[in-house]
Amino acid sequence: MASADLRDELLCSICLDLYKDPVTLKCGHNFCRDCIHQALNAQDGAGVYSCPECRTEFRERPALIKNITLCNVAERFLSTQPHQEEITGICCTYCVDSPVPAVRSCLLCEASLCDKHLRYHSKSPEHVLTDPSTSLEKRKCSVHKKVLEYYCTDDDACICVSCSLAGDHRGHRVEMLDEASEKKKNKLRNVLRKLMTKREKTEERCKRLRKEATQSLSEVIQKLDIKKDELSRKMRHIEELCNMADPLTVLQDPDTGDLCDPEEGGGDEDTGGHDTTHGVDVDVITGMLHAGFSDIVTHLPTISSPKPETPLPTISPPKPKTMRSQPPGIQSWPSHVQASPVSGAQYGGHGVIVRTGGEGRMYGQGPADILLDINTANNNLLISDHMKTANWIEEMENRPVTTARFNYHPQVMSSWGFSSGRHYWDVEISRSGWWSVGMCYPSIDRRGEQSLIGCNNKSWSLDGGWACDNQCLVVHNGKRNPLPQISSDRVRICLDYEAGRLSFYELCDPIRHLHTFTTTFTEPLHAALCICDGSIKISGGEAAVRRRHHRGNLPRDR
Repeated sequence: MASADLRDELLCSICLDLYKDPVTLKCGHNFCRDCIHQALNAQDGAGVYSCPECRTEFRERPALIKNITLCNVAERFLSTQPHQEEITGICCTYCVDSPVPAVRSCLLCEASLCDKHLRYHSKSPEHVLTDPSTSLEKRKCSVHKKVLEYYCTDDDACICVSCSLAGDHRGHRVEMLDEASEKKKNKLRNVLRKLMTKREKTEERCKRLRKEATQSLSEVIQKLDIKKDELSRKMRHIEELCNMADPLTVLQDPDTGDLCDPEEGGGDEDTGGHDTTHGVDVDVITGMLHAGFSDIVTHLPTISSPKPETPLPTISPPKPKTMRSQPPGIQSWPSHVQASPVSGAQYGGHGVIVRTGGEGRMYGQGPADILLDINTANNNLLISDHMKTANWIEEMENRPVTTARFNYHPQVMSSWGFSSGRHYWDVEISRSGWWSVGMCYPSIDRRGEQSLIGCNNKSWSLDGGWACDNQCLVVHNGKRNPLPQISSDRVRICLDYEAGRLSFYELCDPIRHLHTFTTTFTEPLHAALCICDGSIKISGGEAAVRRRHHRGNLPRDR
């Protein structure tokens, strides 16, 4: 007997799930003990009892006899089925005791159904069935709670019939989802063809440089490799969208808004721009290869050689700012935080990134899309609507006290973290107060003095402002390393998770490396900010934020 047929024989007709502690009535039918017990309880007032399966009546409440054989068969069958964590895809909403793959999803019920439960599901027209999906709420209008059927070309939004007839999109040009999706696919196919040509040319440049490059040009080759991988990723994503049958998924994809026509962008030899790596023009070096290695050797020291280090003075623990009271919500440095000297070549000369041990490497093709989590924000912080700016305020917000919220220091962490890969993000800092930027584990304490980022073994930070005597510090596990004062208001944080490297840079002209922490990360890393008497803004990723904000997916602080 096939596994599916055997499973049907082992289903209780009341709960439609595998028998649990099966019992038998005198008529021979079997049920889960709890299921038949509840059914008989409901019949207590009728004066007669009946079998839910065959309606055989009993003058007295029937005795429940355990079916040992059926119990053993059900347990053995269950042991041969894959565990819940091994099942991939979407499971039936109603099969709660043992996961069963879903075959369809109902937009009205917002539930996914297996074959068995689909047989009993309503066949009325308002119950719209689709392929299994975990995000059913995205397929319905957030205002009218109706299925999204049209695409508004004026606002680039998927809408329901009520939006078109009487809502905010009344009088706008609309198209059916299938028609709008096909138009978008045609545009993406054109982009795909151009990306393929662009990738082929990049591959040719990589091969040419590999044949002629020396160790001094490894950074140039690495940048081209990263560029080639990014083009391949975009191509795979476009191909997946072009092969999708669901028009709503194609039109609502959040990443295609950032895909531009390759001929509209710069920074490539084929479009008249120039590739540069840390201020080095790739085209210049490629030409210099043909002029002779000695010319390159002469050129490279001007962009990569660090100046000798300048000894740093010993600093004392920071004092409160003079002539003003310390604002509420920010405490003095914890007593366990100790000052320690900077060790190793952590920053270099010429105001450029120094390749000391590789910490000068820049990651990714663009900044990570960091959003602040208002559920973690201290009540002395006001979080902006776009979730990218934290402002210190003296009058505290009235947010609920939860275990996730920082209740001691005015700090906040990002909504999600990074558990692999290379990423970077930038911040703009107001110079009026005290600030701290860095990364932390989600298990960081949210209460007490030691919850300050950098003052524990679960966080790393770069600090500055009046609480640091206007110096710059890098802090981890309570140990402070002094750095030269920075002049720019912008800082970049770079993470290489697998390599265990967290680096800080000053975004001046040119970029200057400040410090690199080296360790083995054991949890996902979240961005973290602390601010007093000022503000911090996360730069980059605004386009993706605007798309989510337009669709109502971002909470608001006020």
